[in-house]
Amino acid sequence: MNINSTEQPSPWLNSSTWPSVRSSGIGMSCFTMTFGAVSNLTALGILAKSHVRFQRQSKAHFLLLTVALLLADLGGHVIPGAFALYLHMDPGYKMQAETPTIFCQIFGASMVFFGLCPLLFGCVMAMERCVAVTQPFFHAAMITVTHVRRVVLFLSSLAFMLAVLPLFAMGTYTTQFPGTWCFLPIHRSLSTADTYLALAFSCLGLTALTLSLFSNILTGLALLQARMKLKNMMTQLAVITVVSCVCWSPFLIHILVMQINQSLRFSNDGQDGFTLLSLRMASWNQILDPWVYILLRRVVDHVALLLWTKINNLYYMCLDK
Repeated sequence: MNINSTEQPSPWLNSSTWPSVRSSGIGMSCFTMTFGAVSNLTALGILAKSHVRFQRQSKAHFLLLTVALLLADLGGHVIPGAFALYLHMDPGYKMQAETPTIFCQIFGASMVFFGLCPLLFGCVMAMERCVAVTQPFFHAAMITVTHVRRVVLFLSSLAFMLAVLPLFAMGTYTTQFPGTWCFLPIHRSLSTADTYLALAFSCLGLTALTLSLFSNILTGLALLQARMKLKNMMTQLAVITVVSCVCWSPFLIHILVMQINQSLRFSNDGQDGFTLLSLRMASWNQILDPWVYILLRRVVDHVALLLWTKINNLYYMCLDK
């Protein structure tokens, strides 16, 4: 894919600081890739052993969405992680600013795809539980496992289509500081399509987080009012939503602000340490997902039960008054 030839290379492309930045980041890349992959594989293994308990119709949807989320998280660590690790370990490989290689294009596409999928799947999980709690009869009669599979396929296709658009000359992927990852242009959009793609990625991710938060609030209120005892899934969804918001919001909001505010986009010539920091925060979401859902489920449930009891007692004390 060719980029507009009038675009000048970013100043940091030939910077002497590259070796130090790469050497300082290779340890973090290895750790997050290995720890994330092991965590998700362990969670999938535990889920496979206990799949009989989830065969009830009421939990089958949640099981399918959980598996989809864990697989997306696993792929998000292994595939982009392998690309990043290769760049860290091969300092002789030069990423081109004016003509990104197919390597950079595929790297960027994998970043977009595996970034959006967990956010979209987490949103659907929250909405599915919200419908199951607030409209149980509608949920039992109308929502089937087949419907959930179609939704997962649709969301995966949506993320895939957005990710591959730059491969068909509708936008492009460019090298990002410090030259060890590729993504949609954040600081210097080369065309209107680049700006729209970055805005689409940011807005889609923020919308998924907002819907997850809203759905969990409705579910929590319904459980509180009905004194329902089915709180374990709700607890996991609430915690994972908070984790997703904390991990992803800085990166998504930063992209949104950079696309809207032209003065910020050109102020640092792409040498933005906050972008790299927020990306690393986002990568931790895919590490924490399996721990919240599976590995630390008992601890999370125990702590949440204590908090839930206190909130429940306080709520009914206020009603009595």
